[in-house]
Amino acid sequence: MPAKSEIANAARALIRRAFKGSLASIDGRNDYPYASLVTLATDTDGGPTLLISKLARHTANLAADPRASILIDETGALADPLQGARVTIYGKAEPAPEPGVRRRFLARHPEASFYADFPDFAFWKLKVEGAHYIGGFGRIFDLTADELLVPLTDAARLIEAEPGIVEHMNEDHADALELYATALADASAGAWRMVGIDPEGFDIVAAGAARRVLFAQPIGTPEEARKELVRLAAEARAGRQ
Repeated sequence: MPAKSEIANAARALIRRAFKGSLASIDGRNDYPYASLVTLATDTDGGPTLLISKLARHTANLAADPRASILIDETGALADPLQGARVTIYGKAEPAPEPGVRRRFLARHPEASFYADFPDFAFWKLKVEGAHYIGGFGRIFDLTADELLVPLTDAARLIEAEPGIVEHMNEDHADALELYATALADASAGAWRMVGIDPEGFDIVAAGAARRVLFAQPIGTPEEARKELVRLAAEARAGRQ
């Protein structure tokens, strides 16, 4: 039986890699669950965020009843999808006008910049209350919000510095990002971009693919971030030799 921390790590990584998910809201017209496809990103703590239109049925549902769940899975390429990993996150959805939510979402979905400022669109986030993770047959676990999300208590300086760190890495260290992806995250070479950094690790994307790279230990400051990024680059180079 895997440790609960191992399962929580797997669930967090699955959420961080997601570009989309199935949102279930309570339909105000008939009180039945209403499932819809939405694009996703994550807040700094790993909670899912959305950019949705008030003209959409799911947005009207959430405005009337914020209870919702989001199913994320990576089983599409499997002959037997039930052997693959998936996670259902549940909680209450609420508007999220914070600049960090917008920045992180558009970094993952740059095409959304075209309509993000339309008056009927707004950013939302799911305030996570728990999750149900299935890693295949016999690997079924319930997770609390505390087990699923990354603590941010001592990370104020890192969160404040995140935009600058991400910009610096993308503009000046594209070679390092590709090295992280190929040597540490089992990815193919490509134009990898950093889209977010948090106390546990950072997220990179390229051509519709996403990877999560973890730090050796939690960080909370820009200085600690720099040390970990340098250490990971050295680790990746050493692994290539």
